[in-house]
Amino acid sequence: MKQFRNFINGEFVATNKTFENRAPVDNRVIGLVHEAGQAEVDAAVAAARAALHGDWGRMPVARRVELLHAVADEINRRFDDFLEAELADTGKPRSLAAHIDIPRGAANFKVFADIVKNVPTESFEMTTPDGGTAISYALRAPLGVVAVVCPWNLPLLLMTWKVGPALACGNTVIVKPSEETPATATLLGEVMEKVGVPRGVYNVLHGFGPGSAGEFLTRHPGVNGITFTGETRTGEAIMAAAAKGVRPVSFELGGKNAGIVFADADFDKAVAGIARSAFENCGQVCLGTERVYVQRPIFDRFVQALKEKAESLRIGPSDAPGVGLGPLISAEHKAKVVSYYDVARSEGATVVTGGGAPSMPPELAEGHWVQPTIWTGLPESARVIREEIFGPCCHIAPFDTEEEAIALANATDYGLATTVWTQDLGTAHRMARAIDVGLCWINSWFLRDLRTAFGGAKASGIGREGGVHSLEFYTELRNVMVKL
Repeated sequence: MKQFRNFINGEFVATNKTFENRAPVDNRVIGLVHEAGQAEVDAAVAAARAALHGDWGRMPVARRVELLHAVADEINRRFDDFLEAELADTGKPRSLAAHIDIPRGAANFKVFADIVKNVPTESFEMTTPDGGTAISYALRAPLGVVAVVCPWNLPLLLMTWKVGPALACGNTVIVKPSEETPATATLLGEVMEKVGVPRGVYNVLHGFGPGSAGEFLTRHPGVNGITFTGETRTGEAIMAAAAKGVRPVSFELGGKNAGIVFADADFDKAVAGIARSAFENCGQVCLGTERVYVQRPIFDRFVQALKEKAESLRIGPSDAPGVGLGPLISAEHKAKVVSYYDVARSEGATVVTGGGAPSMPPELAEGHWVQPTIWTGLPESARVIREEIFGPCCHIAPFDTEEEAIALANATDYGLATTVWTQDLGTAHRMARAIDVGLCWINSWFLRDLRTAFGGAKASGIGREGGVHSLEFYTELRNVMVKL
């Protein structure tokens, strides 16, 4: 049985307290995870602080960039190992992980290393009061020891999205992966050791949130900043912990994202795009679409076409031919999603398709499978329209005017993302400006340029990462004034 140990100061560390890692496809135990306690957290913070002020802190930027390129190359060399680890932990379709999760996970190191190498800081010349000259310039200093608290839906990609820029900026990191997906963060420790990243620069602590590694890490006074992707409620708890010591946070939190389809949209592309945004990764994407608003002239036709798309998705394990929908991450999460399916019916929804759990072969019967589900007919006050479900489901409602679509999209506490489908450029630009979100896609979804800002508005997060925006969080600008 696989053992997922903590990675502290360049060594894999076992503890006397373990918990099971189960496969979502059939609920079998695939490994034991060693839970970190306060002693392991203290050791990881001490190692990270020593590296911050040691070899890593003194390392020239060019050498640091070289090492991070080597990390990316080693991930790609061990592509199959990372892929199999990710598939075992998440159960997602192989094509999805092979084309997005692992390549993007590796690319995050190269992209941010190159940004750090090439992005300048500010410089000004001024006349002093005595008529002399002074030059003012800025240096970027690392934030320090950064706690990286990761979600389970895109484990490698979202972890390296934070670790890549943090290390490129000269910080050291302590990663707390989700207890559901420990594998790739652990495997990355082997890569760091292999390519020669100094000990203590990259550390991994396994465990849970309250009363476990997550709480111990985020409350630790030796941690200088915290970056987190996950539920808004968890973000609130981390923010409270970060207030002690006035430590900065960067949060990408929950969402209840709207998709808006105008009557003039390319119909087939809009249907395919909304199907992807609603059902990809079994709906376990923070940027996914759970509220769909379709202009009335094409509403009935769109509902029927999306129904056909949902029903054409083959549900099954990662390697099943043509599989389009894997399982949910855990039995607990399945219970949550199915409970919302029940809530929708109790609130009077018309179930267009799905609404339950599919019948699976005996060898997969214990897996965490649910049907892709579409509802219509609910008022905007309904719980399944107000609350984030994080499953393969959406509610579709009609709208008449552009102003109505904007009001519907903004009628939520969240503000992470939206996708708008129209062939009218004026409409597209007005919608992008009017909808209160951090990301707006026009005639696309999940299309990302890593140089651009990423983050949410309202209850969907604090701050922005990506491109130079990551530098703003992972470094502190130091002003230097030189009187000539």
